[in-house]
Amino acid sequence: MFKHVITVPGPAVYRPAVPVRLRRAGAAFLRAFPRASGQRSALPSLRAGEGPAVCVPGGFPAIDAAEVLRGRVVFAGLPPVDLGTGGIDWLADPHRSRSWALNLHALRWMGGLVVEYERSGNREFLDRAAAIAEDWVRGNPQGGAGVSPWAWAEHPVALRGPALVCLSAHVRAGWLRRSLAEHGRVLADPALYRRGHNHGLDQDIALLTVGRRLGHRPWQDLAVRRMTASALLAIDGQGALHEQAPRYGLYVHRRLGVALETITRCGMEVPPALAARRAALESYVAHATQPDGSLVPIGDGPAGVRPVGFPARRETVRVFDAGYVFARTAWDDPASAYYSIRFGPGRRLHGHEDHLGVTYHARGRAVLVEAGFHSYERTPYQRWTASPEAHNVPVVPGATFREGTATHLVSASTGPERQCFRLTDDAYGVRRTRSVLVVHGADLMAVLDEVPAGSALRSLWHFDPSLTVVSVRDGRVVLADGERRVTLVQLSPASGLPLGGQEVEHREIATGHLRTARSATVLSPAARSVLTLIVPGTGDPEVTCAGGRATVRTPGGPVSFPLSLDR
Repeated sequence: MFKHVITVPGPAVYRPAVPVRLRRAGAAFLRAFPRASGQRSALPSLRAGEGPAVCVPGGFPAIDAAEVLRGRVVFAGLPPVDLGTGGIDWLADPHRSRSWALNLHALRWMGGLVVEYERSGNREFLDRAAAIAEDWVRGNPQGGAGVSPWAWAEHPVALRGPALVCLSAHVRAGWLRRSLAEHGRVLADPALYRRGHNHGLDQDIALLTVGRRLGHRPWQDLAVRRMTASALLAIDGQGALHEQAPRYGLYVHRRLGVALETITRCGMEVPPALAARRAALESYVAHATQPDGSLVPIGDGPAGVRPVGFPARRETVRVFDAGYVFARTAWDDPASAYYSIRFGPGRRLHGHEDHLGVTYHARGRAVLVEAGFHSYERTPYQRWTASPEAHNVPVVPGATFREGTATHLVSASTGPERQCFRLTDDAYGVRRTRSVLVVHGADLMAVLDEVPAGSALRSLWHFDPSLTVVSVRDGRVVLADGERRVTLVQLSPASGLPLGGQEVEHREIATGHLRTARSATVLSPAARSVLTLIVPGTGDPEVTCAGGRATVRTPGGPVSFPLSLDR
């Protein structure tokens, strides 16, 4: 692995031959490179003093270095691609994948070869890394004709910068130093900066390392100022990340760890506010972790992501003002019940149109899931996974959905065994109100959905793919997985009578990045109000209604509550 702070030694380790015409062309390009409007940092002189190459371990994904040496790469979970061992086609996009093209130009796989060289001492890895980087620099001049749009997109630049810095610990060459200076200029450009975004954090880490390598203190100071201001914008005082996906809370926490270590290794002081916001993220990630150890796949976060090192918290129920309810019966117990509810500001960044949506685990198994996250590819399926219909929400047939509508948490009651929440919005031009009651121990979720008179709704319920429908009758849908049973019961809250007419569809939901499975989705009949009961552990729960109250006999005991779900 990299040393904590690597300083380039005096003698050159690798000095590739660069034709005079290319050296002159590169110098002319740098002289002609225009200063961006509002730019505060001038391009450092190529004759300026140099600083250490600060390379933080864990900055690059794991690679099969021997395969990369043979020209074979794997990106974004897609099948291997042979790039060859000579010049690389930087316009290649064999999978027609945005993620694949981004990874190609990020050059973190090249950085992985540097890591392997430092681990093994095998010069082949370093030579190939240098050849790849030089080939990229020659083939991708900024603004050049026929250059891939991914070459200078803001995120590949941010991810590539540290890889070039780490290469420069062993390679002394003018083309590399000039490219670092060019990367620094782009990274410092305020017009390209993603403030309050995880890309912006990566830009700041890259600018800090490039500035340190080139001995340019203004870039270092700018990077630390920006990452602090961005953290205060992106992470609220409770620790919730405004990107609206717990997976990105984990990513930003990890990258902030890299940022804090990089600041320290650059000999600078870590701003207390930056460290505090990273610490606050730990609560958000911990509460968003399901009993099975994986993050609840809300927003752009694939199922199966397992955070490590986030200790149990004191509270078993946590309401985040940014728009989340996370609750469980116990910590560090795989059999714990668990649920989530979404509300808050309208959709942004990595969020989905999932307001009023719920997920539910009971008896150690997933019951209600959502369509999840499949990929970043701009396909009809990807758009569907972000739509209301891909989540456990009430929709209003015939009405136009208004994207980005905020949802308000009207009331909350959070006892140790029983919690009740009421939420409302006007995303369909009429007021939707959802009340959610969860009872632990007895294991029951009751959800009341309502719209005003003259309108009607249909509630959607996506069940875990392990569950298959075995019967639909009299307002009840029974699902099974072997001996396991789960029952959905729907009632008219006005009368307490069963509400029949459920439809069952089978839809593809995302069970991970680029993975799908068939899932049973239950649609309620259209009605002004629908009371839905989710009863795990039985295929025949007894439900009685009298005097405006319902009583459900669950395997864990009877549960009684008002049909209106009032507290």
